[in-house]
Amino acid sequence: MAQIEIYTTGYCGYCRRAKMLLDGKSASYEEIRVDAEPERRAEMVARAGRRTVPQIFIDGKGIGGCDDLFELERNGRLDELLTGE
Repeated sequence: MAQIEIYTTGYCGYCRRAKMLLDGKSASYEEIRVDAEPERRAEMVARAGRRTVPQIFIDGKGIGGCDDLFELERNGRLDELLTGE
């Protein structure tokens, strides 16, 4: 199974949607709450080049935000990334 990291805030609807999609696929992930750990936002920006949440990384590769995650799902590519196939 892929290693997934997702930078979020507790009040972000897009973050909730992204986590719901991953939860529906029984994918485990590390959630990094940048509102609870503000110093981690600089880490996120350095990695992703973006300030908005969510920012999602699968096996260390930035895939973008919620819309990007759902686009991968629509194209049938998300399962490949999650299983490494």
